[in-house]
Amino acid sequence: MLDAEKILITGATGKIAFPIARALAQRNEVWGAARLRDPADRSRLADAGVTPVTLDMSSGDFSSLPDDFTYVFHAAVDPGTTDWATCVKTNATHSGDLLYRQRRAKGFVFCSTGSIYAYQGRRPLTESDPPGVPARANYSFSKVAAEAVCTWIATRYQIPLTIIRICSTYGPEGGAPADRLERILAGKPIQLHPDRPNNFNPIYEDDYVELGIRAMEVADTPPVVVNWAGSETVSAEEYCTYMGTLVGVEPVFAYTPDAHTPLWPDVTRMHQVLGRTKVPWRDGFRRMLRARHPEIPLAPDDSVTSEGRL
Repeated sequence: MLDAEKILITGATGKIAFPIARALAQRNEVWGAARLRDPADRSRLADAGVTPVTLDMSSGDFSSLPDDFTYVFHAAVDPGTTDWATCVKTNATHSGDLLYRQRRAKGFVFCSTGSIYAYQGRRPLTESDPPGVPARANYSFSKVAAEAVCTWIATRYQIPLTIIRICSTYGPEGGAPADRLERILAGKPIQLHPDRPNNFNPIYEDDYVELGIRAMEVADTPPVVVNWAGSETVSAEEYCTYMGTLVGVEPVFAYTPDAHTPLWPDVTRMHQVLGRTKVPWRDGFRRMLRARHPEIPLAPDDSVTSEGRL
């Protein structure tokens, strides 16, 4: 755990950045930058011991930020729901500007995504695999561009950088597994790719907080590029069946080529540079269900049938 550092967390109200900011604020001076359009977001950061600061990455205006942070975790993002040019400018160009402004930092983490990869079929995706055309093309292409921009700037100015390619986070704050849980509870079909099973390595909040902080500590030049995921592989079919058994609702699967391809990362390098995750996926999913739906009594694990287990 970092101690007595001055740390900037962008996108600080998001499901990944907020738990990291909250954890770091226990022993550090943490600034949480976000749009803060909702006053409740500002209060939530302040209540966690984080200094709120208004920042809109699309503007490229960083005048509200000092340039003396010792560590930066950059998770602010344009999700790519509008035009591609704005998305690329925000996620690539302005991320590079922020990296250069904070070039005195001892460690800078840029949050990329595992969805940049071209699908490789029935094998895990490694950091050396090429990019491809995903379902959310604007967003993923902007992250490919951002990796290139940030790598060039970090190398040119010798700024210690880690690029994490985020794959399937989940927990009390949400994530793709939480979204699928809501579809199970609503009786709606869960769209999956026909190339089944749809393998993932989901990473629970406790673990992504620990590995997020570790990613700042290992930042280096040339940049460290690493998949960021859970140590265990489990298919969406398997974990949805498990969640369905816990809540007493059988999930319905709809296989379509329009669904995102399985995002199955190779975590060999992650284990080498960041370490292993500690929360078993079943424990994590049960904890997520309790946090998000405390009103639902969950079936005990010893009542879960073999069909609901890996």
